[in-house]
Amino acid sequence: MQSAETNYQGVWGNRIGFGQRPALLVIDFLKAYTVEGAPLYAPGVVDAVAQTPALLAAARAAGIPVIHTRILYLAENCADGGMWVKKAPVMMAMVEGNVLAEFCDGVEPEKGELVIVKQYASAFFGTSLASLLHTQGIDTVVLAGCSTSGCIRASAVDAVQHGFRTIVVRDCVGDRHPDPHNANLFDIDSKYGDVVSREDAIAEIAKIKSDRP
Repeated sequence: MQSAETNYQGVWGNRIGFGQRPALLVIDFLKAYTVEGAPLYAPGVVDAVAQTPALLAAARAAGIPVIHTRILYLAENCADGGMWVKKAPVMMAMVEGNVLAEFCDGVEPEKGELVIVKQYASAFFGTSLASLLHTQGIDTVVLAGCSTSGCIRASAVDAVQHGFRTIVVRDCVGDRHPDPHNANLFDIDSKYGDVVSREDAIAEIAKIKSDRP
């Protein structure tokens, strides 16, 4: 049987690259994924968090928008999580006052950076994110965060469906197991956006800064 790479060659995998106005979207870097012993603990997310400060620094230095998301349920018994919390009741930890729902150290929002609160996997579903980005003339969404097979994939699919060039930074996304992590990066890179290294993403962001008047 052919490898997946050989089978997809010439059919999927076209490159789209960065546009002129990117934004960095940091998805759900919450302590639930990085506190050892927590049900959602994911070693791959711990690694991704450690890789992300340099990406954040590059985006901030370039003056491109940095937007963070967090999952947070506000209704009693997490009713605003609908069917998702029935399918995945582990998500009910995402409530105010639970330390697991707080941002990870080192990648938390800085003053003035927007935080989008969401109740489902995609950063776009049920939020004003798409309208906000379009209004600001953003044409490229650069994704970091977690988890690769969940909120990153869902956000990547919705990003391209909303008309954005979609870039996923391989080193800055993570999951609880390498198999779904790698499989979903393969799918995203094939069909929905470009998966790039942190170094390449930083270089593209720096290039955009240098091109500005």
